[in-house]
Amino acid sequence: MGSSASKPETMAAKELVSQTVASSKVVVFSKTYCPYCTKAKNALKQFLTPEQFTVLELDQRDDGDDIQAALGEMTGAKSVPRVFVGGKFIGGGDDTARMAGNGELKNLLKSVGAM
Repeated sequence: MGSSASKPETMAAKELVSQTVASSKVVVFSKTYCPYCTKAKNALKQFLTPEQFTVLELDQRDDGDDIQAALGEMTGAKSVPRVFVGGKFIGGGDDTARMAGNGELKNLLKSVGAM
């Protein structure tokens, strides 16, 4: 396969990311073994039950690498987690934990109707 910037797989992955973010108030693109992903999910669990937010574990998906490449193009970094609230990218694990600690996350979750 060539390495052109917009391979069909990346286009499909971008569509999946866009649809997932549009259909869920809170989305975490994660990997099961990633400590920063756990940090982000735990920060969200301070305010939401696990059923109230969507988590895509990229290491458990055949298209995980494509999704991660698409997230890189869409958010400026491929690192996980990539956390979206109300359709907007809010950051990674440290960002989400910081927002949970200072009250920003709770206010944001309320403002988008997630809690």
